[in-house]
Amino acid sequence: MFLLPRRKNKTFIHDKREFASRLKCLLGFRPKKLRLYETAFIHRSASYTLPDGTRINNERLEYLGDAILDSIISEYLFHIYPDATEGFMTKARAKIVNRDILNNLAISMDFDKLIVSNVSSTGSSRNLYGNAFEALLGALFIDRGYDRTRLFLLKRVVNKHLFIEDLVEIVTDYKSILLEYCQKEKHSVNFTFSDEIDPVTLKTIFTVYLKINDELYSTGRGNTKKEAEQDAALKSWTTLNPAP
Repeated sequence: MFLLPRRKNKTFIHDKREFASRLKCLLGFRPKKLRLYETAFIHRSASYTLPDGTRINNERLEYLGDAILDSIISEYLFHIYPDATEGFMTKARAKIVNRDILNNLAISMDFDKLIVSNVSSTGSSRNLYGNAFEALLGALFIDRGYDRTRLFLLKRVVNKHLFIEDLVEIVTDYKSILLEYCQKEKHSVNFTFSDEIDPVTLKTIFTVYLKINDELYSTGRGNTKKEAEQDAALKSWTTLNPAP
C-alpha cells in the first residue's frame, strides 16, 4: 500500500506509468481518465485539497460504485436464478456485497499496491479495501459507462474471484438465526447501542451490547449498526452453540 507523507501539499508518490500499467492489468484495458481512477484509490485519510477548496478522496466514487454494484449483482442474480423469490435474491445479494467479501476480494486483486492511505490496514480500517473496490466501479462507470462496468465486474471479478453458488449458501444473517432460536426457546433478546468517532478515519464506529434473558452475552463493533448487530449475534450464537 502506498503511504502518503503527512504534509500540507500532498501528492501521489507512486509512478504514474506504474499505476497505469497496474490498472490496465486489473481492468483489461487502458482507461481514458487516469486521474479519475487515481482518485478511486485515495482513502479519506490521505485526502488533499485543490486550490478551489475541493477535497479529493474516493468517498463520492465509493457512494456511486455501491449503487452500481447493487444494480449489476441484482440483474445477475435475476438471470441465474429465474425461479427465485425476491426475498431469496435480496439475501443472496447481501451475501455477495458483504463488506468482508469485498475486502477479501480487493486484497486478492492486489489493491494494496494501488491504495493511497495514511492508516494501517488492520481493524476497522481494513474496510478501505472494499471501499476502494466500490470506488473503482464508480470511476469505471463515469469513464466507460454501465455496460463496460458490468462486463468488467462479471467477467474479471465474479467469474474469476467469486463462487456465487458457494457464497449464496454461506450463512451471514446471524441476527435472524439467533432471534429465531431465542423465540423458539422463549428467551428474551435485547440490543443496545453506543457510538464513538474513530480518530483516524473520523467515521462513526458503533458498539452493540447483546443481552439474552438480561444477561450480557456479547458485544459487537462495526461501521454501521447492522454490522455491529451481526458481529454481536455471531458471537452469541457461537457461545450458545445450540444443537442442530
